[in-house]
Amino acid sequence: MGVHQETAQEAFTAAFLAFTPATRCQCFGPTLRWTTPGEGEGKVCLDDHGRATIEFENVPKTAVGTAMTECWGADWFDEGPGGFAEAEPGQYHYEDEQTYAEYEFDVNADGTVTFGISYVKVDDIVTMLDALERALAEHRTARLG
Repeated sequence: MGVHQETAQEAFTAAFLAFTPATRCQCFGPTLRWTTPGEGEGKVCLDDHGRATIEFENVPKTAVGTAMTECWGADWFDEGPGGFAEAEPGQYHYEDEQTYAEYEFDVNADGTVTFGISYVKVDDIVTMLDALERALAEHRTARLG
């Protein structure tokens, strides 16, 4: 594994503590996965151009809403002024034509969100992972409260 890949993997695991090394997916670089009952599951990986992709499933909508609002504000994806925390069930999608990044969010009726953020700079994914880690910690505290 190259220095760039090792640095990215360290940044991912520092930002999102539940990650553990996993078998590579179809991406070129390292793959990390996580599963936490009640909080979801997913992966992060690097492609051969050094761009990162995360795919998360069944993450609490309140945590995704908090993290997304912190990172991008509300209504970037036409989810409404309350952000993803208040979004109606449905699919929300955005493609950045300049960077080729893709953002896909499925807000589920059960109060969870399944989402993928693809072809994004490592720093941007680390920012999102850090915000989501903090939001899940708040969600965990409220749930166990």
